[in-house]
Amino acid sequence: MTYAEIEYQNQTKLPREQVINLYSQCEWSSAEKPEQLLLALANSHTVISAWHENLLIGLGNAISDGALVVYYPHLLVLPSYQNQGIGREIMKRLQSPYINFHQQILLSIDDAVPFYKKLGFQHSQGVKPMWIYDGNDIDIIRNS
Repeated sequence: MTYAEIEYQNQTKLPREQVINLYSQCEWSSAEKPEQLLLALANSHTVISAWHENLLIGLGNAISDGALVVYYPHLLVLPSYQNQGIGREIMKRLQSPYINFHQQILLSIDDAVPFYKKLGFQHSQGVKPMWIYDGNDIDIIRNS
């Protein structure tokens, strides 16, 4: 596979089966809530998807107020396509409309911190991430 064979799209409506497959293979608990997941993506400010031969291989989304703040809740790439620059390209395209925003925010699992640091994200000084989370992801609980 070459980089040129990957097609990137900017659309919030995505095929249900492809989305569920991607989230399931990446072991994200939101795959267990397909209706809410599809609604969340449809209501996102921006969704960038990556496709290879009509297969959804990656996806990232942004939620924003459109002026000052953007939050990037999801970035997934099928395991067999990881470490090929696809996630980096999705983030580059995802960040493009928000590049001059006052705040670009995301939560990262420990293993992904070096990836996001390469994209310019850093730990905040004097600010702690906080959340109310109803999921049961083993990795998130283990790394908390």
